[in-house]
Amino acid sequence: MKQTIIECDGNKVRCYVMNTVVVGTGAAGYNAAARLYQYGQKDIAIVTEGIKTGTSRNTGSDKQTYYKLTLSGDSSDSVRNMADTFFAGQCMDGDIALCEAALSALSFLRLVDLGVPFPRNRYGEYIGYKTDHDPRQRATSVGPYTSRYMTEKLQKSVEATGITTFDKMQVIRILTDDDGNDTLRGILCLDLSNNSYAVFLVKNIVYATGGPAGMYADSVFPIGHYGATGVALEAGIIGKNLTEWQYGLASVKPRWNVSGTYMQVLPCFISTDKDGGDEREFLQDYLTDEGDKLDKIFLKGYEWPFDVRKVENGSSIIDILVYMETKKGRRVFLDFRRNSLDTEIDFSKLSTEPREYLESAGACFGTPIERLLHMNKPAVDFYMDKGVDLTVEPLEIALCAQHNNGGLDIDCWWQTNLKGFFAVGEVAATHGVYRPGGSALNSGQVGSTRAAQFIATKRQGEADGKLSECVLNQINSTIALGKNVYDGEKSNVQEIWDNTRKSMSVCGGAVRNRDVILEALESVKSQIDFFEDSVCISNVGELKKVYRLWDILICKRVYLEAMLDYIVKGGKSRGSALYFDPAGNKPYDFLPNEFTFILDDGSQADEVQQVVYENGVCNFNLRKVRPIPNDDSFFENVWRDFRENGNIV
Repeated sequence: MKQTIIECDGNKVRCYVMNTVVVGTGAAGYNAAARLYQYGQKDIAIVTEGIKTGTSRNTGSDKQTYYKLTLSGDSSDSVRNMADTFFAGQCMDGDIALCEAALSALSFLRLVDLGVPFPRNRYGEYIGYKTDHDPRQRATSVGPYTSRYMTEKLQKSVEATGITTFDKMQVIRILTDDDGNDTLRGILCLDLSNNSYAVFLVKNIVYATGGPAGMYADSVFPIGHYGATGVALEAGIIGKNLTEWQYGLASVKPRWNVSGTYMQVLPCFISTDKDGGDEREFLQDYLTDEGDKLDKIFLKGYEWPFDVRKVENGSSIIDILVYMETKKGRRVFLDFRRNSLDTEIDFSKLSTEPREYLESAGACFGTPIERLLHMNKPAVDFYMDKGVDLTVEPLEIALCAQHNNGGLDIDCWWQTNLKGFFAVGEVAATHGVYRPGGSALNSGQVGSTRAAQFIATKRQGEADGKLSECVLNQINSTIALGKNVYDGEKSNVQEIWDNTRKSMSVCGGAVRNRDVILEALESVKSQIDFFEDSVCISNVGELKKVYRLWDILICKRVYLEAMLDYIVKGGKSRGSALYFDPAGNKPYDFLPNEFTFILDDGSQADEVQQVVYENGVCNFNLRKVRPIPNDDSFFENVWRDFRENGNIV
């Protein structure tokens, strides 16, 4: 790594030159750095907004899942079987599915070697359980903080190598040369420690910035995680499957999925006005059969993500009813202190699955909190550690954005259309419409390993340390953006950011309407076009918000355009998104007309939506998914190619 000082439009800017920068310190980012070092690429550094921030370190659930190849028992499994499961999620490229299956055991067992305490039986089998969209029992867990354990162990392995980490660095621009092939040159960062700027000139970037969490107000992404997808889209990197998100019920403070046991103990759902008054149960206004209502609440534990297929006669009607209540301006809570209707539950009224589950757990008694303490005391302890005592107060919840299945389009080495720019973890579009629970953690480890293998083999050498006029113009214009909004007295950047996030939760959340999206699009286009005229800050400490708002507005614009394009081209409700369609039907008479929809028939399951944002315009393309490869598996042929080039082509 070389360090110099460059002058950009009168500003002295630190400049670092190296082979590769890894952006992000989550599980995927740390694994990328560790793998690069392991494979011999030492001219690297890590850039991060905050080592202790991010989703990997600060999120989880009742029992956060890691999805892996079956490594126990007598049930059959194989790499191809696992790839088929991923591919069946619709709109997923088969080569990515095969890679994620093939490297599953390697990635999982490396985490074991690093000290992540995944459970095994006395004979050494890594036992599993069944998770969402999982035909076998591939899931495993180390409790609610699985991804935190992973991140901490991976961080330790990176620190042992001496790799330099630049903390408090916010990526605000991806630098490219417009030479007809848009060559990657590096990144421009805002140094949050002193509000100065720094440039990193590189041959490769491993982008591990997570999903675009900063777009949504109703979000289970941890506070402190915002993402930086807009910056990548602005640089011309292709987006893929941007319409596909996962939403689910989560607590508001702290942000946490209320899945698993939190639902299986059958909490009471209540709502209040904004000030906490006018308390009432609301589910029975719609679900009048008490046994049926409790069945649906129980199933939300198993079927946590909102799934439009499960609205009619399924558990996802609970998500809709919570959404409706909050849209009225009311607040929704889970009350674990009492049973529904303040009466003892007649467990015989439950259907077979929940009744047998609770009987097996010895939990057919008492109140929800008593059942939760009996079945899963750590679930109670978690909230207690966060200052919420479930034994004495209700827990506020909402229907929240939880995971982006789409993102930046990649090939089977996790490289984007911008050569040398690799996207790993949630920022990469590695999933389709549906995905097995916990597959994101596997994907982050596999993708970062694949990117490191490719860089170490195919993209070695020093970066070009010279700054072209094109790159200088990008740096200067980005710095000027921050200067031009400085007022010295007034500030509205936080207010604009808050409003745009609230708007995204309304127009681009789980319930989508073409007219509402169109109205929001007009607004966000205007905000981008007149950004410097409308945004102002009173001190340089707010520069980080300026650049974050810019990133979010670009991101929101492209994501909403993707949703509109999907509707215009005949897309129907699927996955975690309900699209209003006047030609459809309402699954329940009591639902407002906005919940009239048509279920997707799977006819677009083999298509991928791509988008390029260029010169303020979104250009869309539909392509067929890449099939699962059927390469030559004859040992001698594979061995020869592996000896010659490591099979990295």
